[in-house]
Amino acid sequence: MFNIEEELKKLPDRPGVYIMRNKNDEIIYVGKAISLKKRVRQYFGSKKNNPPKVNAMISHIYEFEYIIVDNEVEALVLEQNLIKKNRPKYNILLRDDKQYPYIKVTLNEKYPRVLKTRLILKDGAKYFGPYPSATAVNDAIDIIRRLYPIRTCKLNLDKDLSRFKPCLNYFIGKCNAPCLGNVDEKEYMKMIDEILLFLNNKNDKLIDIMENKMKQAAEDLDFESAARYRDQVNSLRTLQEKQKIVNTNFKDQDIIAMARGIEEVCIQIFFVRGGKIVGREHFLMEDIYNEDRKEILSSFVKQFYIGSAYIPKEILLEDEIEDVEIISKWLEDRKGSKVSIVSPKRGEKLKLIEMVGDNAKDMLNQYGDKLLKKYRENIKALEDIQYALQLEDLPNRIEAYDISNISGVESVGSMVVFEKGEAKKSDYRRFKIRSINTPNDYGSMEEVLRRRFIRGIEEKELLKNSDIEKKGFSNFPDLIMIDGGKGQVNIVLDVLQDLGVDIPVCGLVKDDFHKTRGVIYNNNEYRLDKDSLGFKLIYKIQEEAHRFAISYHRSLRSKNMFKSELDDIKGIGEKRKLSLMKNFGSIEKIKNSTVEELANVEGMNIKAAKDLYHHFHKEEVK
Repeated sequence: MFNIEEELKKLPDRPGVYIMRNKNDEIIYVGKAISLKKRVRQYFGSKKNNPPKVNAMISHIYEFEYIIVDNEVEALVLEQNLIKKNRPKYNILLRDDKQYPYIKVTLNEKYPRVLKTRLILKDGAKYFGPYPSATAVNDAIDIIRRLYPIRTCKLNLDKDLSRFKPCLNYFIGKCNAPCLGNVDEKEYMKMIDEILLFLNNKNDKLIDIMENKMKQAAEDLDFESAARYRDQVNSLRTLQEKQKIVNTNFKDQDIIAMARGIEEVCIQIFFVRGGKIVGREHFLMEDIYNEDRKEILSSFVKQFYIGSAYIPKEILLEDEIEDVEIISKWLEDRKGSKVSIVSPKRGEKLKLIEMVGDNAKDMLNQYGDKLLKKYRENIKALEDIQYALQLEDLPNRIEAYDISNISGVESVGSMVVFEKGEAKKSDYRRFKIRSINTPNDYGSMEEVLRRRFIRGIEEKELLKNSDIEKKGFSNFPDLIMIDGGKGQVNIVLDVLQDLGVDIPVCGLVKDDFHKTRGVIYNNNEYRLDKDSLGFKLIYKIQEEAHRFAISYHRSLRSKNMFKSELDDIKGIGEKRKLSLMKNFGSIEKIKNSTVEELANVEGMNIKAAKDLYHHFHKEEVK
């Protein structure tokens, strides 16, 4: 039993990170401290002056732990890594961590490639961007690869080329196959130089080629092709677009400002590269506890840049934030050069901040009301469910399960996840039933839940001892919903009890018309008003679980319909099957081949060739 009072006495007066856990051993808050002893004790002192969020968090703390580090920068890095990995409930969370794309030309390789990336490395390659439009980047790379037969493979061409074979791109004319060793490197680099000139806005050859194709297609009355070429020209021009110049010293800057609504915050960030605005992004965050502006901005900066592909020389912030010196030092260590974090009070930089702030307000005005209305509806729906079932906590995370089969064939299970009333599809999971091949929904449900929570318990253990990010299975729900009645619910409760997991379980029962009728909980049936938000959410969750299970079942049936004749032949696995099809092109040609021809295929041997020949001809081969 964890004794909080006793553990508080053991806290060291050293810098580090502290981790708060609830009764389910879930991390609910991560913080850093110059002195662990002083900081952690503050939580358990007088609650009168605490913000509402802190008091809400304290009521759920079951135990805590800490990690000692050498200095504040190390504490900051560890804190952000733990937040990113575990997504604690009471930390301010940046939920949208996407990064703008870059175009990478791998000049660090022999026979360079052109590809899209969101990660900048000090690897000798040439990077262009960031670009505000991922679609334009994809289109541009597609056009470059069609106009220039450059390679797309990851082969190391510094090695002996005799071991390589050309891929399909060579045979359809999309690559001149330097892997064969017969491509002049100087001629290849001329193509790369033309591509670099275009990406540096010093050559419009690509645009001219596509415009000529567009005009020719229009003259030929092929308007569909002309429209496609027009879109491609627009994508190329998007990459070369002259952006608004905001400074004349060509400094790289990120400009960050925020706007506050009733229960949400919009943070807007503008990206300035070479003195020009090249893109912007907004991030909407919940603010139900009315957090301090400086704390929100500080959390945003730390979480955004820990995963950022690029760190500029200067970051302009609307407000001064705490730990600015520590954050600057951390960013400088990552960038390898000086990084300034500035909160301007006058001049041009203040005008830039105000411009970004106006954009944040506009974004909030456009979407804030809709988001707030949806958020309130979702919370009301969850409160309806909590009240109807008399749950101790609001069921913020709900997992729902369903089984699908046809007479026990290809039985599958689905797990769908709703967080705060919204589907979280990244956490959906599918299960192919392994232990049962007859119609047995009870047994199938038992297998699915057992596999899910054994995997979850294992992941929780891994999270304690590694740097891997938190996965879907390690996130345990506040409520489990099962498509079925008392029998299915009791099966699940038995599994959870056996595994030592304490989570409420309810069953969703249907009427004679296969419509949701009510909820089974604690062996009683509860019926919600069909016009209530709670009932509508339950219906939505049940239908989504059913849809997801059915879609998986259909995909498995479709795959089985197209099984190859090579499947299940002794000695013919996936690699040999692929080699045979690549070499001969069809099953018919494989059937008509001799044992010697079959044995000469890469990956085959004489025994496998004889077995294959015998399978088709039913003749013994000596």
